[in-house]
Amino acid sequence: MEFEQLHHSINPGSTQSIHEFSLESVFSLQTEDSIVLSVIQDDALYDHCMERLLEIETELMDFSSMTQDNVICLESSDDVLFELGHDMIQETTGDVSLLKEENSLLKGIHEKLLEDSSLTDLLLMGAEAVEAQNWTLSSNIIAKLRNLLLDGENGGSSFNRLALFFTQGLHYKSITAPEMLLPRPGYRQQYNMSSFQVLQELSPYVKFAHFTANQAILESTQGDQEIHIIDFDIMEGIQWPPLMVDLTMRKDVSFKVTAIIGDQQDVAAVQQTARRLKEYADSINLPFVFKQLVMLNEEDFESIEMGDSLVANCMIHQLHMPNRSFSSIKTFLGGVSRLSPKLVVLVEEELFSFYKFPYMSYVEFFCEAIHHYTTLSDSLGSSFVSANEMELKLIEKEYLGVKIVDSVSQFPCEKKERLLWEEGFASLKGFKPVPLSSCNVSQANSLVSLFSGRFWVQHEKCRLSLCWKSRPLTTASIWVPKSEK
Repeated sequence: MEFEQLHHSINPGSTQSIHEFSLESVFSLQTEDSIVLSVIQDDALYDHCMERLLEIETELMDFSSMTQDNVICLESSDDVLFELGHDMIQETTGDVSLLKEENSLLKGIHEKLLEDSSLTDLLLMGAEAVEAQNWTLSSNIIAKLRNLLLDGENGGSSFNRLALFFTQGLHYKSITAPEMLLPRPGYRQQYNMSSFQVLQELSPYVKFAHFTANQAILESTQGDQEIHIIDFDIMEGIQWPPLMVDLTMRKDVSFKVTAIIGDQQDVAAVQQTARRLKEYADSINLPFVFKQLVMLNEEDFESIEMGDSLVANCMIHQLHMPNRSFSSIKTFLGGVSRLSPKLVVLVEEELFSFYKFPYMSYVEFFCEAIHHYTTLSDSLGSSFVSANEMELKLIEKEYLGVKIVDSVSQFPCEKKERLLWEEGFASLKGFKPVPLSSCNVSQANSLVSLFSGRFWVQHEKCRLSLCWKSRPLTTASIWVPKSEK
């Protein structure tokens, strides 16, 4: 049997017991004082310099356009040298001198900002340069960041390691390079069980998502005999064995999972998941059926056979999951809405919240990403002692690093692309969010109490969030058809 049982009675008042399973073994929790990661704010000098920098560059571009027919050659961006046609030399000598003066000022501003700025300042400057499509400035900033971060004396702290991932994300957003520090954005890494176990040991992050979703499913299907889950990103299927155990407590209940596959390359991995889940269901005598559907468009969902109780499970951009395209999420939500499921469970990474993501600029998103991932790192680091720093670095490499590079490099600068995210959310227009039950909220509070640090649970506006200090990390919500009372 590949699933081993971990049974936590973290909510004695509930009629449902909570189960968690690990594919290898269970680790003990460790504690440590939290790591405080500070993010330095922009100052007035920086804002003034950036404004002047952009003004000068605009003037340079305007002048270049006006004199394009008379320009014989344009040298490097750092030394703007114009060789004008004979007829224009006398008339434009003063203008060229002025341009050279301003170009020298521009170079001075570049050098001064790069010399005096902190890591956070440089990162934000890089994001602004990328948003403005100033590739010369962005390349200079990225080079400066890499020199600082790859220096042995400056690369040791957790924030510096994360800063290197942000730098790499800016690099991919700016150009295509043959040499890469990390896999290409969108590359799906092979499942690393040891790093996943460490993640579960140090944080309630994964358990919060699974326990909250499963409890909502149990409550909504009470009394039903056929439970059918449509799962957007099943991966290794570790969410479902605990639910299976709870379902065996009911009489004559069957369980069915339809895994939605967005990439043909995932078919083999999903088939392995199906085999493991079938073996586990047989071991506890639970009637179980597994189906899979390669999703191309919303109409594909019409082929799904529905049982008496249909539930859609959608976990989006979780730390341990690969990022999915906006179009695939839109297709999934649009497809399941056609089936009118009894319940839709959404668990969103807070950084990609449907409520704010479509309306952020690249710089705003980049700043939010710094806050989000340093908060995640802080929450994980609080459970370490110095002897286990290698485990923290493993989590950073396997999860945080890949997520940061993916997020920063793939954020769509065109607003119409971001609105695909909002359109996906609009697919649920026939549904309404409902508050999570007091049992579910109590279960979440009991779960976080088992972990060290400053984790807590926030429940407001039909959203249940796992928070670290003042920031939410991931949020769960449940949606039912509007026709239901």
